Amino acid sequence: LIEKAHRDGFATTQWGRRRYLPEINSANRMRREMAERAAINTPIQGTAADMIKTAMVRIHRRLEQEKMKTKMILQVHDELVFEVPAEERNQAEKLVLAEMENAMKLKVPLKVDSAWGKNWRECS
Repeated sequence: LIEKAHRDGFATTQWGRRRYLPEINSANRMRREMAERAAINTPIQGTAADMIKTAMVRIHRRLEQEKMKTKMILQVHDELVFEVPAEERNQAEKLVLAEMENAMKLKVPLKVDSAWGKNWRECS
């Protein structure tokens, strides 16, 4: 990964999104090593970011299509937070889990957990 980034000047996610690394060939060792760490992290962290964004778009579309009152209110790294009316709880959970688990075709199954509560603390 590092050699490829030195050659190309960027690292890519599994979907091919590029993260340019202008300091990858820097004469400054600290800047170069920071870019090298980014080259190693990008395929993992960048792909995870691509997956959550794809899931968010799909969930938003499905909620609108099904005319649900559930609202996506927050995304933190690999976590999504929703406001869900009690009567939509089961339907919302099935929809969200399905879209998150199938956001990207992988060779291994992607397991997604859910939690419910009146506030974020109860869900932790």
